Amino acid sequence: MQVYALRLSNKYLNRNKMEAKKIMVKSVLDSWNARIKEGNNIIDNLTDEQLQKEIAPGKNRGVYLLGHLTAVNDKMLPLLNFEPQQFSNLDDTFLSKPDKAVAEMPSVKDLRAHWKSSNEKLFKHFDALQSDQWFEKHSAVSAEDFAKEPHRNRINVVLGRTSHLSYHLGQLALLKNK
Repeated sequence: MQVYALRLSNKYLNRNKMEAKKIMVKSVLDSWNARIKEGNNIIDNLTDEQLQKEIAPGKNRGVYLLGHLTAVNDKMLPLLNFEPQQFSNLDDTFLSKPDKAVAEMPSVKDLRAHWKSSNEKLFKHFDALQSDQWFEKHSAVSAEDFAKEPHRNRINVVLGRTSHLSYHLGQLALLKNK
């Protein structure tokens, strides 16, 4: 009788762990998707001229933030073990150097298209993963380190990138009145 009760208890606990993982993944992805939707709304409603303006005197321009967010999201593709980056040409301009350090940068039109494309690819991959797959290691951590630090997983990357995205969307929103 005790063995049967233990089996039932373990079965119940395992089912609850799976449900908890599903809820956690859904919560993180809902937040990510809401920020992407907000980002699309802000970016779609800012003019090219507004995006050329600085967020505040001496600070980044909107176009730089758009390129930066696009490059960061694009780098998530290989980081999450999905596929290679689409726009690695953005890294030097928007990740390695500060705003205005590079004379030539992609057009706002191209950056808007790259933003949409990278987010569509991420959405497609996000949608295909099962809950357990979100708790697998990302590509920037070794198997040995992951065994010691299992929180260095895919869902943690999305959680961190959601916060990063929120911060910069707040900055871009300041351009609405400029």
